[in-house]
Amino acid sequence: MKSLGVLLASASADEVAAFLDGLSENALAALPWLFEFWALPHQVAPSGDWATWVVMGGRGAGKTRAGAEWVRAQVEGALPSDKGLCRRVALVGETVEQVREVMIFGDSGIIACCPPDRKPEWHASRKVLVWPNGAEAWVMSASNPEALRGPQFDCAWVDELAKWKRARETWDMLQFALRLGDRPQQMVTTTPKNLAVLREILAAKDTVVTTAPTAANKVNLAASFLDKIYADYGGSRLGRQELDGELLGDIEGALWAISGFDMHRVEVAAKMDRIVVAVDPPCSSKKTSDACGIVVAGVSMNGPPQDWRAYILADVSVQGATPNVWAAAVVAAAQRFEADRVVAEVNQGGEMVEAVLRQQSALLPYRAVRAKRGKVTRAEPVAALYEQGRVAHVGSLRDLEDQMCEMSLSGFKGSGSPDRVDALVWALTDLMIDPGAAYQRPQVRGL
Repeated sequence: MKSLGVLLASASADEVAAFLDGLSENALAALPWLFEFWALPHQVAPSGDWATWVVMGGRGAGKTRAGAEWVRAQVEGALPSDKGLCRRVALVGETVEQVREVMIFGDSGIIACCPPDRKPEWHASRKVLVWPNGAEAWVMSASNPEALRGPQFDCAWVDELAKWKRARETWDMLQFALRLGDRPQQMVTTTPKNLAVLREILAAKDTVVTTAPTAANKVNLAASFLDKIYADYGGSRLGRQELDGELLGDIEGALWAISGFDMHRVEVAAKMDRIVVAVDPPCSSKKTSDACGIVVAGVSMNGPPQDWRAYILADVSVQGATPNVWAAAVVAAAQRFEADRVVAEVNQGGEMVEAVLRQQSALLPYRAVRAKRGKVTRAEPVAALYEQGRVAHVGSLRDLEDQMCEMSLSGFKGSGSPDRVDALVWALTDLMIDPGAAYQRPQVRGL
């Protein structure tokens, strides 16, 4: 059903003028704050007895405004001092800062959406919004799921769940905290990503979904932005996700599936016998160039080689960095994880790669590797290790995992180069596929 605002947008100037002339002075003053009048169809809460409402849309589709207005509808009563449906709201974002700057104080956040006589007050020391009627909204961070163990709520607004590093743990803890009132409800506003927990939420019987592309909110977006973003990304896999708000499945022939990572994810790695930092240097340091892939991995060598288990400890890749900057990042990672060796691909940089690393650490244990086969051919044995359950990711490695899922038997389906995947492949090749290289004397100048 279209809102009155959408209908008026297609009406003639005379019809709009006649409608406004028929409103009282009080009705005209209240009009800007009546969201149901202006809302787009995907921003209106569906009817029915649902527990979770997911608004899934492209960038700029109006998801934040929908979330802020839904919170208003839950906490506000008929008069500013009257109680609403809910008294205790959880505002859950990736970080405290993002909740504060986007969900609360953003251009489409809660404070901007509330009329003057119903505007909540921000208590910075408590990280709580308090409305004139006493309702409260608590700021909760997805980076600290354990913080949800104590408080309890009667509704929640969850923003950008698909980008959370600890989405599974945070979502589970929130479900236990939603225990007040007759029928606790939660709203999820997110750009879709192929995340196992998001798919489970969408498949639940008590979930309702509304969707919209970026273009649905074009009246509030710069025309030049829409022209450029659709020209650059329209029809691409990234565009289907970020602009059309489409939840994409695994690529046909993909070497990795997003669901496989969660099956073997751990919070802490076992005791490791070797650790390496693998580097895939970029050809350029421009901001638009490929990143410098830097991945840290280790191996636990208990028993025969077929029982060894590898752990991906960190992805510290850097974008648009000069050689000195990415070399410093490599050395810092090697020192932080007490790595036994740095493994660097030298197809692009040759001796320069070693030279810039030596400038940062003259005695750095180093091994140069040169690609003689294609990326897919090199990646397939590493993908087989994952299928055997012999590789675990420590914590969330979202950017790396996203890129891995875009590697297919027919090539890389993402934009640019799979720099992070290349670094991962070199690391696991050194640790697991070519373990004999582990016993070669590292190249250490002066020894």
